[in-house]
Amino acid sequence: MFELLDQLMSNATLYIWVIILVILAIIIVARTIRIVPQSQSYVVERIGAYNRTCNVGLHILIPFLDKISNKVSLKEQVMDFAPQPVITKDNVTMQIDTVVYFQITDPKLFTYGVVRPLNAIENLTATTLRNIIGDLELDETLTSRDIINSKMRSILDDATDPWGIKIHRVEVKNIIPPRDIQDAMEKQMRAERERREAILQAEGKKTAAILTAEGKKESMILEANAEKEAQIARATGEAEALRLVYEAQAKGIEYINTANPNTSYITLEGFKALENLAKGDATKIIIPSELQGLAGSVTSIAEILKDPKKSK
Repeated sequence: MFELLDQLMSNATLYIWVIILVILAIIIVARTIRIVPQSQSYVVERIGAYNRTCNVGLHILIPFLDKISNKVSLKEQVMDFAPQPVITKDNVTMQIDTVVYFQITDPKLFTYGVVRPLNAIENLTATTLRNIIGDLELDETLTSRDIINSKMRSILDDATDPWGIKIHRVEVKNIIPPRDIQDAMEKQMRAERERREAILQAEGKKTAAILTAEGKKESMILEANAEKEAQIARATGEAEALRLVYEAQAKGIEYINTANPNTSYITLEGFKALENLAKGDATKIIIPSELQGLAGSVTSIAEILKDPKKSK
């Protein structure tokens, strides 16, 4: 009985030691074999000193001697910093927040270059921003975002190079001036919009007046041209009518001359003319043709009496 119990106890102890050895083997293997994923790097220390940087792939470490001191992401990272109070050249205090895009290029320098690198970048960004804005006035600050971004990126990139950090971009996210400055800017923008509106209305009225005047001018020109053409047409018609009348009269006279009328026909035509003349309402004095001949004879005798040479 006792022998059986001793045997069972010895077997249980053996099992416990086996389990302990398996656990130790698993721990040793886990600390020995490390797989580095994509876009990451592991900084390895051996007995407290930097040993190597493990990039993507399978790596073997010496248990209890090698230690991974830092796991570094090689992806581009974004840091959005809280608004920082800055003072412009014309003594206006405003709040500006920035966004920094950076990437770790050297895991060793990032690990050993500076304590808390991200906090160092934030403080460096704030001081750099204050220095740049201190050389600009308010209007320049509001309209020079590209200049501020390029200057900050250049300064930060040079400063963070010993830390193994590459600054790709720096963007000024918001510029928040004081409330009284905002009110003044809103009034200025409102006045500018009203001025532009007044200018547009004046230009519209001017254009409308010019178009109306040009329309009236063209209308008067067209009316004058139409009246001129109408007068020319009327004059042409009247001239043509007179020409036809005169041609008819000329042909009538020509026909009469060709017929060689005698004295009786001429006398008859004279009587017809007198008849037509008598049809009017005005007072007429008609002198017979015989009296006209007699008056001509009297005139001749008077001239002979005045000239004695002609009487002889």
